Amino acid sequence: MRLINKSRWAVLGVTLVPALAGASEADTATEIELLKQEIQALKTRLQEIETRSPVTVQKLDVAVSGTERSAAINDEPDTSGVDVGGALRFNLIHRDYVDASDGKRGESGLDVFRLNVDGELNNILVSAEYRFYSYMNTLHHGWIGYQFADASQLKFGVHQVPFGLLPYAAHNSWFGVPYYVGLGDDYDMGMKYQRSDGPWSTQLAFYKNEELNDASNTDRYSYDVIRTAEQHNEEINQLNARVAYTFGLGSACETEVGGSIAAGELYNAVTDRRGDRWAAAGHIDSRCGRWNFQAQAASYQYDPANPVGVDDSRLTVGAFSGVYDIASEADFVVANVAYNISSPWQNIDSITCYNDYSHLFKNAANSSDSMINTTGCAIGSGPLFTYIDYILANNMPYFGAGSMADGGEQKWHGRFNVNIGFYW
Repeated sequence: MRLINKSRWAVLGVTLVPALAGASEADTATEIELLKQEIQALKTRLQEIETRSPVTVQKLDVAVSGTERSAAINDEPDTSGVDVGGALRFNLIHRDYVDASDGKRGESGLDVFRLNVDGELNNILVSAEYRFYSYMNTLHHGWIGYQFADASQLKFGVHQVPFGLLPYAAHNSWFGVPYYVGLGDDYDMGMKYQRSDGPWSTQLAFYKNEELNDASNTDRYSYDVIRTAEQHNEEINQLNARVAYTFGLGSACETEVGGSIAAGELYNAVTDRRGDRWAAAGHIDSRCGRWNFQAQAASYQYDPANPVGVDDSRLTVGAFSGVYDIASEADFVVANVAYNISSPWQNIDSITCYNDYSHLFKNAANSSDSMINTTGCAIGSGPLFTYIDYILANNMPYFGAGSMADGGEQKWHGRFNVNIGFYW
């Protein structure tokens, strides 16, 4: 399921052996001619693989976003039939804002066990992933689709919402602000059409509702508006459009520049009325040599149809069996950098080190910004993939008394995290 850091010929499972020293001139000439024929055949085969859609031969010496996920792409199916795979991941952590974690000198436990199905049969595409955590089980995504003759695709089901930096607005295992306000790596139920025309990439989508069709269920992977005892809103009828252009496509330095918009409604179960919501973002994603630079600026606004007495300046979102409030209107920025280090060890396939920063600017009066910065490295070795991260967060949920609504705690908290996973 995961490409490892080898040469292009190694990806094809072929090793070229030079002519042996000391051979006769006739033998050498024959050997050279055979090698020329083999190289030409390999070039032809490589060209077939690189142009076959939607399979991508990844540039393994370039730092890419979402390095763990790129090891087993969960939103693009394998076209060689139907493949069943999965992963098992564990965490080793130390949180300086939790007395028990500090007193025990760290903690450990299961992160996730997941099963994947990806493939294609007669231009019918399928992709699904189900996840098992120690405290919940949930669908990550699941969709069926069709690939047209021009390689464009139509997908129906629970799939990734096209917005901002894709596939991930981070390189680390904890993600950043976009994810925690529901505008990064979000999955909803609907239809999506996507196509590429040279350097142009276009995605159009409509989502009828969030992925579970149950806004009171917090056992979910991506953050959505959640119905609670105080708030009774849920996401419905969302339109998304994302357009991007890649400068230097096919070169050693590609830079994608794009924009995204989203518009939808919020249904309130108490008032039986619909409010509005929108979001917009611009992004740059540059991959030059071993470097990856990412930047994104975005704004969002929720205008719920709440009953009298309910605060409109905040909205409740939830996932991973928990909830918290976010500001109803805010802006955020993302600034990430990563570098793929050439591995000096035979058994280490890839080393990608990064620093990911994101910042939420709340528009409510007397509110405090939320920030998160993660520095670390992702290391690949065969089927094993490991993150080593140090996360610093200020006024973020899961870090002390942090809040993404108003108020909160203006204090930096640290979390050292080692995430080890086995993929098949």
